[in-house]
Amino acid sequence: MATQKSYFVCQNCGHKTSKWIGKCPSCNSWNSFSEEIEYKASASKKGNPNFEKDIPISITTITKTKQSRFITEFSEFDRVLGGGVVPGSVILFGGEPGIGKSTLLLQIALKINALVLYVTGEESKEQIKLRADRISKNQNENCIISTENNLEQIIEIIKETNPDLVIIDSVQTIYTEKVDSLPSSITQIRECTYELSNMARFLNIPIILVGHINKEGSLAGPKVLEHIVDVVLQFEGDKDFVYRILRAQKNRYGSVSEIGVFEMKDKGLDEIKDTSQLLINKNIEKQSGNSYGISIEGYRPFIIEVQALVSSAVYGNPQRVSNGYDYKRLNMLLAVLEKRARFKLTIKDVFINMAGGFKINDTGIDLPTIVSILSSDLNLAVPENICFCGEVGLSGEIRPVSRIEERMKEAQKIVFKKIVISQFHPANLKQPANLEIIRIKNVGELAKAVFS
Repeated sequence: MATQKSYFVCQNCGHKTSKWIGKCPSCNSWNSFSEEIEYKASASKKGNPNFEKDIPISITTITKTKQSRFITEFSEFDRVLGGGVVPGSVILFGGEPGIGKSTLLLQIALKINALVLYVTGEESKEQIKLRADRISKNQNENCIISTENNLEQIIEIIKETNPDLVIIDSVQTIYTEKVDSLPSSITQIRECTYELSNMARFLNIPIILVGHINKEGSLAGPKVLEHIVDVVLQFEGDKDFVYRILRAQKNRYGSVSEIGVFEMKDKGLDEIKDTSQLLINKNIEKQSGNSYGISIEGYRPFIIEVQALVSSAVYGNPQRVSNGYDYKRLNMLLAVLEKRARFKLTIKDVFINMAGGFKINDTGIDLPTIVSILSSDLNLAVPENICFCGEVGLSGEIRPVSRIEERMKEAQKIVFKKIVISQFHPANLKQPANLEIIRIKNVGELAKAVFS
């Protein structure tokens, strides 16, 4: 007979305790524990009859299958995955509400020439049809829609239809009868993901799971959830801006450094294959406080416009506001300018913004950030057709950055005439045609090199 065990689980991080407590010792959240009952089958009923017993063999005798990756027809999506979806893999796709997760996956289901099973527990079939009509007129006839929430029934539907791709939106809405707890609970999410992962490998069918995120911005559910799946994708972006960035936080079959860029429009998401041309605003009058830098995300260089505004502090305490750039790093750069370049910024407000709503972690954007601050403080516009790339150290030196030749090629493609880099880069760099390289040693030389 089945035995039951009662315990308390934090609904924020999945921490278990034998009794209820007010504050979680793992994530420090309050009143997040709820009681759950887990039923354990007897020894005679253990095991899953749907899957065969695996026979261990030597690694030298394993032959690779010739089955290629599953191409979704969205090159930006396939780029992040490493060239397409691997058969039998499980992908966890997370993002904030309203960012466009369901829209992107429905576009994939409607566009590809394959049998796709789209399981939704958040919308009705009529609502999916309304969104599909808005997104695309030419729809995939082999896109099957199901609103089933029961995991056992979903598995039966997958076995009957034998699709090429399964999309489940979302994993928090499905439940299994093996666990006596409510849908979206920690136990339900873990058990459902585990069962779907086993089924994906047994039937060699890729599955994409949409996951919600919590108020801290991380994927909801236990941390073990990210260990079960093969790929964890994060869809980022500000809902007030039109651009979205797709990143891989985990990828067993490819790099986690690649990104995909999309633009939200009335009829869904469009791929942005040339981000640099899109992010450069050539229609506005040249003003102080704007400069261009070259960032690297994975193997992909792109131009980013850095905007700065420096003004006198009106309310006594100077403000430091950063949008899309690390706040602590901004304070470090301001301290370097104060100490090494003797710019009095302690009594001034400083505002930094990465145009387009992008979040940049590349240290190569340190140099254009400082240039924008100096430009706004001096009220002098940065000369046209010049871009910057370099990391700033605490002693004020301009340090070299990775993949500088790829960055210079991107600058030449955008028709920049000059690029300012670190003096410590090798002297034998391949210089692109019609691009002048300006090397500087420290921030003290920056103002003279740019504004002289």
